[in-house]
Amino acid sequence: MTRVRTVLTPTPPEALLEHIEPGADLIVPLANGEPVALLDALEEHAEELTGVRIHQMHPLQTRRYMRGEFGDHLRHVSYFLSGADRQAYLDGHCDLVPNHFSEMPALLRGATRCSLVLAAASLPDRHGYFSLGTNADYVASMIGRVPFYLEVNERMPRTMGSNIVHISELAGWCHVDRPLVEVPPAVPGPDDHRIAAYIAERVPDGATLQIGIGAIPNAVLSALGDHDHLGLHTELIGDGVIDLVETGAVTGARKLRRRNKHVATFCLGTQRLYDWLDDNDGVEMLGVEWVNNPMIIGEQPDFVSINATTEIDLYGQCASETIAGRYYSSSGGQGDFARGAMYSEGGQAFVVLHSQTRKGRSCIRSQLTPGSVVTTLKNTVDHVVTEQGIVELRGKSLAERARLLISIAHPDHRETLERELRESRLPR
Repeated sequence: MTRVRTVLTPTPPEALLEHIEPGADLIVPLANGEPVALLDALEEHAEELTGVRIHQMHPLQTRRYMRGEFGDHLRHVSYFLSGADRQAYLDGHCDLVPNHFSEMPALLRGATRCSLVLAAASLPDRHGYFSLGTNADYVASMIGRVPFYLEVNERMPRTMGSNIVHISELAGWCHVDRPLVEVPPAVPGPDDHRIAAYIAERVPDGATLQIGIGAIPNAVLSALGDHDHLGLHTELIGDGVIDLVETGAVTGARKLRRRNKHVATFCLGTQRLYDWLDDNDGVEMLGVEWVNNPMIIGEQPDFVSINATTEIDLYGQCASETIAGRYYSSSGGQGDFARGAMYSEGGQAFVVLHSQTRKGRSCIRSQLTPGSVVTTLKNTVDHVVTEQGIVELRGKSLAERARLLISIAHPDHRETLERELRESRLPR
């Protein structure tokens, strides 16, 4: 039998509505993977929809459906809060589903209908293949399993990896020319550089790194310029890695998996990053179920994981998704990489935080603030770093942990922590 090839041409964004049934579960990538024009079309026709849910991590734009303006017609389900949907969640207008980032594809397949993936993409090549550009995340594993409706953006960089979609997999696509959202690199302060120095001196040549974006990660990256043959196997690539790659500090030459490739599952930064990513054979965008898989991570010797928390108690429990007892984000991949580094021969996991907030409140607590959620378990936590020093908790007793953590608390709070330790039922 001869297969008849259907050639899809771009259509207006509102043509998407023809493919959405009542009760549909629409899957949208995070960050710049979100298709702005397609989501605009959904909002414009929301009253025509019935029971449709949009599932997404870390959106970049606040939407009316996030604020509950369309009732049950169109509802947002979040898996990692951002500035776009945080207040909507706190106000009770959308849902938040707990998850480990590595388990997102399986979670979506098991708990939703996975009716349609809506995603931004690069222009197709001459063979009919589109790239999801800055993203692979949880949608890459749905290629071939779930229909895709793409928003093809002239500005989206073309990347390589498991994020390539053939035109035959599409329900349709539209065409736009829109700048990507840029996130300028955070400028590290003196305390960030002190934290970075403690970590950098413990990173061996040839280590493979997982590191994100933010002031402390940027400080760490800037402190690694004299290292050799570092590898990159990380959830997120930001601007901070570019200089290390271009100067030869990061080569990936000693990696066991995806050797000579800089592996990530999504990217977010400035136009400099997006230009660097375009047609860059050295970058490989892979699905989060592989990138964040603790067992895959553990196969790489000398794996170094660096993640931030907002507060830690004297047991070593890290509350990384709440601030002062209120939800701020979600678990993301912190647990994935902390566990993976533990499985790695010579692996090290670093949890970083400032010793106190800008208002002078200690971030090392005798007990977590009521309402706080434990993200990384005490059994998993390895090194903890503040600008006051670095301690290793793995293998230490509860009493030893308490003393070590107090030693890297801000001096203004150590006496109070000692007193609270004596007055509590905590081991000492």
